[in-house]
Amino acid sequence: MSTVKEAVEVDVPLHTAYNQWTQFEDFPNFMEGVEEVTQLDDRHNHWTTKIGGIRREFDTEIVDQLADERITWRSTSGDTSQRGSVRFERLDDTHTKVELVMDIEPSGAAEKVGDLIGSIDRRVKGDMKRFKRYIEERGAESGAWRGRIRPGGAGPAL
Repeated sequence: MSTVKEAVEVDVPLHTAYNQWTQFEDFPNFMEGVEEVTQLDDRHNHWTTKIGGIRREFDTEIVDQLADERITWRSTSGDTSQRGSVRFERLDDTHTKVELVMDIEPSGAAEKVGDLIGSIDRRVKGDMKRFKRYIEERGAESGAWRGRIRPGGAGPAL
């Protein structure tokens, strides 16, 4: 399993950066290779990706979500095994640090080679730079979900 870690400072307030990250269906706007994300409910998303000509579909579950602080997830089905967390840190009234940490288990020969040569790491770094550009150019979030998802299977709470 490979761990990828990347942080960016974005020129928007904390709540704006966090709120935008909760809009999973907008991820194809800044994540390379992500064709579609369908939010099934507050906890579950279905992903369709195409990376290096290989199309994959998988599901993820949000296991911990606290507004303006963090979103943590894990994959639950499909060929892609991953887990990760994105954290948000207020730097001042108009600047936020967004830090993404992901553990990814590449599947298939092409993905394993890609991991060895650093393509997963480069893609994540690029995604974070594109998120910065995306949210700064918008200047405002496209939506928001401010609920709470607790670890251990407890349902969402508002």
